[in-house]
Amino acid sequence: MAKDITVSNVYPSEICEKISDEFGKLIAFVAHSNEKAHERETSHNILRAESNLRNNVTEKTHKCKVCGFECNLKEKFLRHLRLHSNEKKSVCEECGKAFRDRSKLSRHLFTHTKEKPYICCVCAQTLRDFADLNKHLRIHTKEKPYACDVCSKAFSHSCNLKTHLRIHTKEKPYVCEVCSKAFTQRSGLKFHLLTHSKKKDYVCEVCGKAFTHKNTLKSHLLTHSEKKPYVCDFCSKAFTQQSNWKIHLRIHTKEKPYVCDVCSKAFSQRCSLKYHLLKHTEKNPLCL
Repeated sequence: MAKDITVSNVYPSEICEKISDEFGKLIAFVAHSNEKAHERETSHNILRAESNLRNNVTEKTHKCKVCGFECNLKEKFLRHLRLHSNEKKSVCEECGKAFRDRSKLSRHLFTHTKEKPYICCVCAQTLRDFADLNKHLRIHTKEKPYACDVCSKAFSHSCNLKTHLRIHTKEKPYVCEVCSKAFTQRSGLKFHLLTHSKKKDYVCEVCGKAFTHKNTLKSHLLTHSEKKPYVCDFCSKAFTQQSNWKIHLRIHTKEKPYVCDVCSKAFSQRCSLKYHLLKHTEKNPLCL
């Protein structure tokens, strides 16, 4: 995990008399430096203290009979129990969507108000809540706390790790209803669905050829120019298409990502694997 970026030793808060020595880390200081965030933090601390008094927090522990979760705060324990039921008491008055937790409703309301009270002190980007701000700060701190157990590749967000793991599990949860082709990401399915559409809104102004995807048109336009932006670092050969450049690089890297499920022979190109699979017919069950 990357180290957090630290702030200067003397960096007084505009809200109160605290200075950066009391924070030490950028993430903690940014959270405090946002005025509304600071107000909510103070309010939250008061409410938490009042809640502790109401619930008479003691050494007594409440244990969930379903999953074994334990805590000594009655209100928190009751909130946890709702996870095992379909009870959703907190309802949005704008759209009617219901939530088990009031805090999740509060976060949802920002989608209607468009309010973004949390400000990044590094780039001034505004965000809806502290959780989003915390995730955003990893862009600046380069922190990647979510590591893959299989290949050790690290990610800044848990959702990216979840998507990455499908490379190892071969899981493809997004399936095309037209041709049954499956994808690891929703964006891949969305892009694919355009191939079943007869709409070709992106037209080349040079030759009139039409495309379903904007990126495909963008790649096509390079064929009408002398530009070859994709250059090989090994031999300086240039390409108009990024896909051709990637295939060429495998000549130097010896990478063979396409593996035969029958005999485990590997290939650098998908088309080579497809041609190879023809050998595994009923008449030719083994590689020749």
